[in-house]
Amino acid sequence: MAHAIILHNPVSDTSRQDELDVLDQVELISETLTNLGYSYQSLEFTLNNSDLFNLLKNKPVSVVFNLVETINNSGRFSFVAAATLELFKVSFTGSGAEAIFLTTDKLVCKTILIFNNIKTPAWARELAEVDPDIIYLIKPISEDGSVGIDDAQLFSGKELKEIPEGYFAEEYIHGREFNISIIAGEESFQVLPAAEMCFSKEFYNDKPRILGYNAKWDEHSMEYQNTTRSFQFNEPDQILYSELQEIAGKCWRIFGLRGYARVDIRVGDDGLPQVIEINANPCIAPDSGFIAACHEAGLNNIEIIKRIIHDAKQY
Repeated sequence: MAHAIILHNPVSDTSRQDELDVLDQVELISETLTNLGYSYQSLEFTLNNSDLFNLLKNKPVSVVFNLVETINNSGRFSFVAAATLELFKVSFTGSGAEAIFLTTDKLVCKTILIFNNIKTPAWARELAEVDPDIIYLIKPISEDGSVGIDDAQLFSGKELKEIPEGYFAEEYIHGREFNISIIAGEESFQVLPAAEMCFSKEFYNDKPRILGYNAKWDEHSMEYQNTTRSFQFNEPDQILYSELQEIAGKCWRIFGLRGYARVDIRVGDDGLPQVIEINANPCIAPDSGFIAACHEAGLNNIEIIKRIIHDAKQY
């Protein structure tokens, strides 16, 4: 019987909601692996993981499902899990260490996007780079899941007095936000139906349209309750829809992504799509945007996991 390891970051009673979410991912994958005829075990990844090392040395493993999103409560070193699996030459799902590193560091990612003629909002790492005429959102350089993002992080260039260590200032695009998920196919990849994150006009009338931490994770917050996902595009948006699909496909190829990914894009009043984030190995919990996009495309959970495993890095 084929055996799989579901590898994920440690969780505890003090873990944030975005970190606890990995347990829902483990549950979905566990159920699906059983249906696919795999035996499996779940294992936490740490920087001193003798259990994993011994297991990889002594037990035949068909595939490792890499769900590691944070190490030591930080997304900065998430690439280390993939690097470790590459070192042991074991097949694992999702993107490789290089792709995870390049997309997790948002400044590196944005530089590569610009080099490849893909638009991304202007940014500044130092105060000397700040444009006084731009509104900026202060964001962590290497965190996903909207960690550290809310309205209090919004400043005009004239008001901005400090960019904290580990953060950068990104131009705030007041407009629409789209999530475009991608999954591996038999021979190439499939760009899934684009989803728009819709901000209710009543609540967000005078409020910045930011998909912050509360909007993503706090079900009791007004931000969460007034932000919805929609796969419906009207006829006037068909050209934009095609542009979003094309950009997502370019990002997959440029960064050498594998298995599954998500590209987040903002579109301002000028109608120009600008990439704000590329998420290699995004959340695949049952209620995640990625799974919703797969279902919208007619893929069930078994087909999703089969495709991800099929595209796992082989040795």
